[in-house]
Amino acid sequence: MFKKIMIANRGEIAIRVIRACSELGVKTVAVYSEADRNSLHVMLASEAYYIGPADSTLSYLNINKIIETALKAQVDAIHPGYGFLSENHEFARACEKAGIHFIGPKPDIIARMGDKINSRKFMQSLGIPVTPGTNYPLKSQKEAIEMGKQIGWPVMIKASAGGGGKGIRLVYNKTEMAQAFKSCQLEAKNFFGSEDLFIEKFIQNPKHIEIQILADHYGNVLHLFDRECSVQRRHQKLIEESPSPTLPQKIREQMGALAAKAAKKMGYTNAGTIEFIYDYKEKKFYFLEMNTRLQVEHPVTELITGVDLVKEQIFITANHKLKLKQADITQKGHAIELRICAEDPKTFLPSPGRIRRCRIPQGPFVRVDGYCYMGYKVPVHYDPMIAKLICWGKDREDCINKLQRALAEFSLTGIKTNILLHKNILLHKRFLDGTYTNHFIEEEIIGKNRKEFSSFVDERVFLISAAIMAYRQHKKRSFENPSSRWKEKARRENRRF
Repeated sequence: MFKKIMIANRGEIAIRVIRACSELGVKTVAVYSEADRNSLHVMLASEAYYIGPADSTLSYLNINKIIETALKAQVDAIHPGYGFLSENHEFARACEKAGIHFIGPKPDIIARMGDKINSRKFMQSLGIPVTPGTNYPLKSQKEAIEMGKQIGWPVMIKASAGGGGKGIRLVYNKTEMAQAFKSCQLEAKNFFGSEDLFIEKFIQNPKHIEIQILADHYGNVLHLFDRECSVQRRHQKLIEESPSPTLPQKIREQMGALAAKAAKKMGYTNAGTIEFIYDYKEKKFYFLEMNTRLQVEHPVTELITGVDLVKEQIFITANHKLKLKQADITQKGHAIELRICAEDPKTFLPSPGRIRRCRIPQGPFVRVDGYCYMGYKVPVHYDPMIAKLICWGKDREDCINKLQRALAEFSLTGIKTNILLHKNILLHKRFLDGTYTNHFIEEEIIGKNRKEFSSFVDERVFLISAAIMAYRQHKKRSFENPSSRWKEKARRENRRF
């Protein structure tokens, strides 16, 4: 087993890895930017090293600086978390060159599956269905329009090297294509360094389903069933659950078997996720992409299978064989994850600032992965997600009830958060019956007057509740301190001290 592991990341995922390492008796090294000097992951790690300014390109994305720091700290391995350099094949290769284990797949696999055009070709070669579209880079807007006519409008144009909801445009007709093509190409170049775009048919009733896999260096591959991630905004996930509430069992088994088959065929090692688009009305599924890293939503899989994915990643990188067989993996109960973000729930704009009050929910089968605390200043420079609330229940209804109770306990003041939005979603009929699709937020939340939702919770109730609580606390302090009561009485009588 490794003696010391660096986490080349920040926030809640850095803390998640630190905790796994601590339980294994492995020392940890945190890295931090100027904006993260007081972040919780810095306090919890065995060691912490400053790596640069708040700008991520000069710190968390600075490969040379991270490798230099890793060598200085004498670490055995680096866990990249998710985001930042986690799917950067050049970083994985730099780790190998420096004699440091990269906790993830081999650089060549990352490069192959990171290119969406190449990954589509590979999946097709295995007989896995992909959405109708192109398996080559589009040369021009004219070519994109011709393909749109052939496969039928609307279509999606995507960056081949894209991810995280970037470099994607929905196009309804040829008139919209010119602007969409140009903006998508520019975004792809700025974020991923490649202008290559491809086109695929837009599925009208899509559900986002993904399969978690684990694979060791001895040819053992297994899947850990499905997660549904269809509650999204701007192609970024808000809520994930396992198992999917509407996926037929036969299709669930097909997806799992195909995902494991693909991972084995490509010689994949470590944790990864193969994502599919499921046509809810047609009952058909198509390969979407592969993420060659740990996912934000991995806790729901951990809760329904009992498998610690981060520890398994470390064991696999340390050349251990998987102890589990496919028959050992079962789905027990139901788990749902809510991403808690520092953002305005009405506009989805980031809301950085200092947290004045922080109360984290607790209780049976409630898990919070986060890094916020009272007095912490949420930086403007990074993703606004500051915590994940995950609950497990004996069934979906039980799980939702636990989430509603936990959300009622969750208090973050000083910044705006999407806690109220989650409360509202959990009361929505389409979420409760599981018929929601990827368009749920756009169709049911954005741009609609909240008065249209008779079942939605009026946020004024929570403001009034907060005021009452503050008043009671003030009265309690006054009662406990007779001097305060006397001073308060004198103040009301306009006396001076």
